[in-house]
Amino acid sequence: MSLDLRELATAIRNREWTATEVTEVALRRIREVDGGINAFCTLDDTALAQAEEIDARLAAGTEVGQLAGVPVGVKDLLWTKGLKTTFGSRLYADFVPDRDDVAVECLRAAGAIVIGKTNAAEFGYGGIGRNDLFAPTCNPWNTELSPGGSSAGSAAAVAARMVPLALGSDGGGSVRIPAALCGIFGMKPSFGLVPVYPGCRDERYPGQSGWEGLEHIGPMTRNAADAALALSVLAGPSQYDRHSLPPLGADWSDLDAGRLLGARIAFSTDLGFAVVDPEIRAAVEHAVARLGSSFEAIEEAHPAVGNTETLLDTLVALDTDRAGLRAMAERQGVELGGWLGSILERTWTGDQFSAALMERKRVVNVTARFMQDFDFLITPSTAATAFPGDGFGPERIDGQAVAPSAWVPFSALANFTGQPAASVPIGFTSDGRPIGLQVMGRRLDDRGVLALCAVVERLFPRVSWPGPPLKNLQVAGSTNGQG
Repeated sequence: MSLDLRELATAIRNREWTATEVTEVALRRIREVDGGINAFCTLDDTALAQAEEIDARLAAGTEVGQLAGVPVGVKDLLWTKGLKTTFGSRLYADFVPDRDDVAVECLRAAGAIVIGKTNAAEFGYGGIGRNDLFAPTCNPWNTELSPGGSSAGSAAAVAARMVPLALGSDGGGSVRIPAALCGIFGMKPSFGLVPVYPGCRDERYPGQSGWEGLEHIGPMTRNAADAALALSVLAGPSQYDRHSLPPLGADWSDLDAGRLLGARIAFSTDLGFAVVDPEIRAAVEHAVARLGSSFEAIEEAHPAVGNTETLLDTLVALDTDRAGLRAMAERQGVELGGWLGSILERTWTGDQFSAALMERKRVVNVTARFMQDFDFLITPSTAATAFPGDGFGPERIDGQAVAPSAWVPFSALANFTGQPAASVPIGFTSDGRPIGLQVMGRRLDDRGVLALCAVVERLFPRVSWPGPPLKNLQVAGSTNGQG
């Protein structure tokens, strides 16, 4: 599966390959490598039938969508009609939805082949991709390391070239964090640009109904152009999502750097408080220096919002059906642990929640005033690179003992404000771990973010090459480890 999304879609539409042939290749790739990665938790046994239908329509000259015949992965937090959707939780181990999530409907309407569900943290609560139902997802660059989360399976599936596109969801960085650790492109669009339903919106389902005020669905691809193509399919309003927005136009393909003329760019390697790995800091500074040859207005600056970790924790708790989850877990005899368990165990007060809402308003307003002077804010995507897969985060960064969540200080800001943000690969540490650069733009300037990321990709072309070597794996039919 060496072609990127756009190339593959074009080849199928031009009938250079059939959708059935492409789907068979994707399934074979999954069989060859996923036993050591665990990106997919459930495969769709109708995938070949979906592909045959696309081939029949192409043969008949019937109009097909922009993604016709392209195999895609869907994070296991998003509903898929007739295909088991567990949300990474034993509470929903046998749940089979009777409808698709709106974003999945959009993929199917565009002719994409939903090949399976990708592994995720339980209900998305966590920056890693582990749960109690399935084997943990491993990082394709080195299977002893974590791929990040919660969209771990989607990132790993794209990085290992099983599929050219996978959907992720992002309530505090869950698209951008695993994209950075797995060396791929991942974008959280502006809040409301891609509609969300039933996930986050259906009160009948405790656990999966959380994150409403923070959640975004976004594409995980090999490059910015592929994400633009995916967003041209995904963006648009839905009557089920009161936050959804009208589309920002039908053509997302124009990522010409000319739209960035006169752009004002701020950058910060730590947002004024974060402890950051020196190799990440150096890589970001190098990327900024390279961008300086194309953009005159780049300066070191950041919005004075401070550390928002506690704010994220409280807002997530506010959005969680804690009573419903407790009752459901008690009925089924299931113990909920980790971050979700801590949210359920704590006694929260109305004053805590109202204070968090006021703090979010402060963060939004401070950032909005800052963005009056800048079009983009560049930071690292994460403060540390991939760490051992059995941990929740590195114990030390730059020689300092840190909290388990200290490695993800940059991503939640864009969830609070609803601004578009993406992670684009810019290099590697000395021991070969991918490094991501986060680009955040003004609200609704998703095309600007994509265009700037495309510039970064041109500066670092080797990183945007589709597909890393697969360490610690025996890949059938491969002599060089690259499939």
